[in-house]
Amino acid sequence: MRIAIPNKGRLREPTIQLLQEIGIKLKSLDERALVIPTTWEQVEVVAARTEDIPYIVECGGAELGITGHDYVVDSRADVEELIKLDYGEGKIVLAVPKTWNINDIERLRNKELRIATKYFNIASKYIEKKGIKAKIVRINGATEVMPYLGVADAIIDVVSTGTTLAIHGLEPIDTVIESYAVLIANRKWKENSYADLVNLIVVLIQGVMNAKRRKMVFMNVPDEKLNEVLKELPAMLAPAVSKLSGTNAWEVITVVNDDDIPTVISKTLAKGARDIVVVGIEKVIQ
Repeated sequence: MRIAIPNKGRLREPTIQLLQEIGIKLKSLDERALVIPTTWEQVEVVAARTEDIPYIVECGGAELGITGHDYVVDSRADVEELIKLDYGEGKIVLAVPKTWNINDIERLRNKELRIATKYFNIASKYIEKKGIKAKIVRINGATEVMPYLGVADAIIDVVSTGTTLAIHGLEPIDTVIESYAVLIANRKWKENSYADLVNLIVVLIQGVMNAKRRKMVFMNVPDEKLNEVLKELPAMLAPAVSKLSGTNAWEVITVVNDDDIPTVISKTLAKGARDIVVVGIEKVIQ
């Protein structure tokens, strides 16, 4: 089976990293390579433009794809979003020149605008919904410079930090949609012979994302302090407890959310735990 991934751009490196973390390692990282074998004999990777991936998956050129939610929406491709991934966050915004001194879309309703964007369908739906009079100027490259060049009055584009907009004298005044990286599949994937493999990849990706938010915590606890320490410990089901040979103490193992680590350490130390070790987790399969 094939997995379509971005051939360049901000989603490429985190996508390759994600595949590596679930065990699918590319045998070539040459950006010129379009079809790349992997360490999984039954899986190869297809490198394509991020915006083309929904169409490739829809037509069966690849069984799975990783792309942006914004491109899935704009393409209107008949695909299924299997997982929202934990990278590639951004917003599609309407941005106007700072010199206009407006921060409310209501003040645009009486204007006739030219809006530059690569998101034709998203922009069309947005303009209709908001009741704005606008002509869409389709741009495939950088949109931020178009108002400066006089090609457009405003833009609809993706932003993550807003720095590029500010450099070009623009400011966002409304969010059109939120975006993020997604794993997509053809709508009929469950009916095909690779369904079990797709399910496995989904489970492994979810396991990697679960692990990123958690840590494994080991600690030694004197016998007389055990019950008090256990009261302070979160766990996925329950902490693992085992007697330390030749001692009057116990080893306690549990999984803790990243944000809770400082609190757990503070409370368990106060209750008598010692020798606390915190380590990363590769995958958490639930």
